[in-house]
Amino acid sequence: MSEVHESRLARRVADAAEGLLQQTGSVSPIEIFLSIGWLRRPRVDEWRQGRLLHLEAALSVRPDKISTALQALRAWAERTGLEPSQTAYIAATRDRRPLRFTASGDEEREQAYRTHWISPGLSPAQRERLSAKQNKAPDLVAILPLKEWTCAGCHGTGEFLVMEDAAPHCLACADMDHLVFLPADDAALSRRAKKESGLSAVVMRLNRRRKRYERRGVLVEEAALERAEERCLADEDARARRRERDRDRRERLDVVFQRRLAAEILRLFPGCPHARAEEIARHAAVRGSGRVGRSAAAQALDENAVTLAVVASVRHLDTDYDARLMSGVPRQDARAAIRATVDTILDRWRRPAR
Repeated sequence: MSEVHESRLARRVADAAEGLLQQTGSVSPIEIFLSIGWLRRPRVDEWRQGRLLHLEAALSVRPDKISTALQALRAWAERTGLEPSQTAYIAATRDRRPLRFTASGDEEREQAYRTHWISPGLSPAQRERLSAKQNKAPDLVAILPLKEWTCAGCHGTGEFLVMEDAAPHCLACADMDHLVFLPADDAALSRRAKKESGLSAVVMRLNRRRKRYERRGVLVEEAALERAEERCLADEDARARRRERDRDRRERLDVVFQRRLAAEILRLFPGCPHARAEEIARHAAVRGSGRVGRSAAAQALDENAVTLAVVASVRHLDTDYDARLMSGVPRQDARAAIRATVDTILDRWRRPAR
């Protein structure tokens, strides 16, 4: 790899790492590769579920670029004064086997992947919580498949599949057919049923539109579900009052955050009309929307995330971008066509209003 390309990659890694460090207080190779677009979250989920033999099978770049990026991350972390911490990566399978990152199993490279870089500014309590979260054994996972599949054991099929020995198995072959499915409609019931159940599995399904695996429920023992239902009935009134208090608190917090976000928009774009800044903040911060305003970076008022919220508003409201999409123009082509208009408006808004 040429020195120019190497230095460009090092800058990409450093930029991504700085953003992650600000958000979470730690940086890992997997999150870096997700951030720079080398990995997709569904493929990482499949690897964690035991459906890929190693992570590098999901990476979209050459091995030499991966090595360069890992070296660049280490160099940046050491310059920044971060502290290395080895993290266990365990498969969400019944055998709880260690996950592999590479095809060869090279220990030095495997260790580079497992190394998380921790901010020295974290308190002992924060470090302990972070370490517990990173090293926690994952839940067993059962998949609601989107297409037909064949069990590696009985050569039949089923509603759910469980990965064993890197192959899909039906619940009967996995000795889990005594479990019952509890949809993810009641968080308290699901939590209690899972806690009561000696054997359980989280049920996941790929959301093709959002390109990520989402929780659909849990498989638990029937007796555990009955005990959980009894407990939920006993304290339903108290939980309802608590939900109401939590809802009121979230609504107040959302109002405060929207005001802060609008103020930050006006700081970065002083020429933006005040009403428009408030509209952008209100739209971007809608709870559960998945918009950029709900991201961790936006919650921290990261300048790039706030700018992305403004760009999204301009793209949809001040250009013919949506009309182009409706007429069948590919998304990247549509963005390229309206980029000059977006840049002109942003440049005008960056100057104080006269």
